[in-house]
Amino acid sequence: MLLTPHTLAKAVELLTTGMTLVGMGFMVVAIASAQAYLRFQHRRMPAFTPGVSILKSLKGLDPGMLDAFRSHCRQKYVGEIELLFGVASLDDPAVGAVEQLKQEYPEMPIRLVECPERLGANGKVSTLAQMAEHARHDYLLINDSDITVSPHYVAGVMARFAPAAARKDGKPQRQVGLVTALYRGKAHGTLASRFEALGISTDFMAGVLVSRLLEGGLRYGLGSTLAVSREALEKSGGLLALVDHLADDYELGTRVDRAGYRVALSAEVVETAIPPYDWRGFFDHQLRWMRTVRDARPGGYAGLVMTHGLCWAILNFLVSGMSPLSLGLLGLSYFLRLSQAVMIGTAVLGDQQVLASLWLVPLRDVVAMGLWVAGLGGDTIVWRGERFALKDGRLSRKEESAG
Repeated sequence: MLLTPHTLAKAVELLTTGMTLVGMGFMVVAIASAQAYLRFQHRRMPAFTPGVSILKSLKGLDPGMLDAFRSHCRQKYVGEIELLFGVASLDDPAVGAVEQLKQEYPEMPIRLVECPERLGANGKVSTLAQMAEHARHDYLLINDSDITVSPHYVAGVMARFAPAAARKDGKPQRQVGLVTALYRGKAHGTLASRFEALGISTDFMAGVLVSRLLEGGLRYGLGSTLAVSREALEKSGGLLALVDHLADDYELGTRVDRAGYRVALSAEVVETAIPPYDWRGFFDHQLRWMRTVRDARPGGYAGLVMTHGLCWAILNFLVSGMSPLSLGLLGLSYFLRLSQAVMIGTAVLGDQQVLASLWLVPLRDVVAMGLWVAGLGGDTIVWRGERFALKDGRLSRKEESAG
């Protein structure tokens, strides 16, 4: 059969119509997963208050970093907490912030650990692996330097480690080995920063909640919170096994799951500071994330094409000649997309920026689909100003070409 322009146009119209419907289905599932999480958030959890060592790897100063540190010193937790900060060099600008924190909270066990060895391509994990040797407690709580938390954060996270009760069928549940947490982004200054914060709260977290619903739980960790028992950490291979991995949070959760422990999601939501990116910094960061996801979960990455329902609806509207059916699909898709954004961004994550940024959702989604296409190829990522090749989860430095 001869493929005429008319036949090709009809095929494209049918394809975009089908993908629009699939995308709308994803939005419905995302809203349902958010409702399921809200029910979970309101469940009463048993108290479990062992000693906790909070580990933070530092490199330079981030926006709002000292306030983020302070939030960890205001915990309403009856167990012991110590706060360890690791730096590759005592000349790091972050050292001053740690010293100021010590002065403000003299009652809090706060230690600064110099970690001079570079054990692998991932400098953050290299520092964490050296810090872990100095931690006093059997539970390690790792999060990024810019994470701000509520006063109930540690209590909420540790409650998930409480000994598991038997299931309804009488069989024992797997013990929790790692607890992670959802997060929202706080934008700083630039439109690119707002784009990233909006994507976290209305898109990325939607994918996390959907995977939790469809897979019956999580099989990976999120860098916003990685609370792990030493027992589970050791049986999963330890931090040294991750020093060449880019997606160390994802990999740690996967290894803990494979070691026979559960990965649990806390009811606590934390906040991360989004730097005031220029557009180059934004695209470098987003492309790094895209290629990381593609490398870690190639099937999941391919499936992301089904989450761009609003973009498919816009394409369908254009290629169909703005037909009444395509207009109806666009309107319904737009309604569902905004409903998903509000449900997850505001109801689940408590992101106060989402409502003011709703008008940016269509433009942000178009950019996100372009980034997804860009992420299909290539293995180069830019991280903290350095260029790396990413393959099978591992990083290797790329030499700059001459000239």
